[in-house]
Parts: sequence; structure tokens; C-alpha cells
Amino acid sequence: MRRLEFHLSKVEELYDAYCIQRRLRDGASKMVAAFNSATGSKEARESLSEANKGYRECTEHMCSLENELESQMGEFHIKMKGLAGFARLCAGDQYEVLMRYGRQRWRLRGRVEVSNKQIWDSEEYIFLPLITELLSIKVTELKSLANHVVVGSVSCEMLDLFCPLPQTLAVDINDLGTVKLNLEVTWRYFGRTTHLSWPQHLSFVQLYNLILSVQWAFCLISYSSSCFFLF
Repeated sequence: MRRLEFHLSKVEELYDAYCIQRRLRDGASKMVAAFNSATGSKEARESLSEANKGYRECTEHMCSLENELESQMGEFHIKMKGLAGFARLCAGDQYEVLMRYGRQRWRLRGRVEVSNKQIWDSEEYIFLPLITELLSIKVTELKSLANHVVVGSVSCEMLDLFCPLPQTLAVDINDLGTVKLNLEVTWRYFGRTTHLSWPQHLSFVQLYNLILSVQWAFCLISYSSSCFFLF
């Protein structure tokens, strides 16, 4: 319980620090705009240089806070549950699934057996939460060495995956929704370093506050992420 409270206070502390730096950077941005429109005197150039320096320093600090917040968000454990395609999947078909999440990649291959059972060379992977990234999924049918057919690709938001209970997802891979990728996603707030589960005595309000704080910080910082503006 104390560990959960510590993590909750840490997330709130990082978010508050981020908001302060964002307001400081907004002020520096207005100063840069004002000095850019001023006359080209020596004093104006020096002031513009100082304002640009302050803007960069705030941006660097915000990027550092984003990285620290990501380190406090645990892990997503993804389990492969197979493809669903109704009449689209036939015995002998082989598929490749590629998931990209920032620089993290999970590539797995599978085939459909005569019994319609699917065999995959990898069934579980761990993604570390990233503030500014979407999960990109691409499914390819492997027909021959020189003839691969892309079944479809899709990008998914990760915000709703911050949930204490495992979630089963059916992701539409193509536009018609005739091929779906079934995944089970478990968010482990403490990461792989511990096997602690959610405490049984944790009240609904405490649990709700924890999830809401993580989602709120993730959403707002993602919306105004500073790393795109670093120069």
C-alpha cells in the first residue's frame, strides 16, 4: 500500500513540475516573439539571446521530466491470442505480425494448422510505456519468398490500457474488419522487478485515483510533449 502511495505521489510531483516548466516556457516563448519584433539594437539582440536560452532550458527540463515519468509507468505485458478471420484464414496460411512502439519492436510469425489451431514462434512481449507514441501493428500474409501480401495495418492509442485488470483486445487489422488481431494486455505498474499484485485491501477510490493520475499525466503531457520543440 505504501509503495502505491509513493508512486502516486511521485507521478503527481512530476506532473506538477512539468506544468511549472511549461508555464515558464510559454513565458519565454512570448518574450522571444516580443524581442523578434523589436528593433535590432544591441540590447534587443542580447535579450533575445537570453530568452532563447531560457526557452531551450525549459524544454530540456521538460524532456527530462517526460523520461522520468515514463520510468514510473510500469510495463505493458502483451500476449498473442491469434488472428481471427472467419473464412479469411485457411489451413497452411502463414502470417507475420509486426508491432512497433517507439523504438521497441515485436516481430512474430505463425501458421494455421489443419485443426485451425494457430502456432506462433513468440507469444508474449513487454513494452515500456511511452508518452508520445502510438502502437503500430502490421499483419502480412507470407505466401512465398518474393510474394508477401500486406493484410492491413493500424495504429492504436495506449491510454486506455492503464488498467489494473487484464484486457482482451480485438483489433481490426483491415478496413472491413474481416481480420482481427486478438491480444491480451496486462499493465503491471511495478514492472518485472516484482510479482506484487494489486493489494486486496486497496479501496476502489484509492485505485481509481492511482489510475486516473497516471492517465491524466500521460494524456496531458503527451498532448503538449516538449521533445518535438527542442531546438
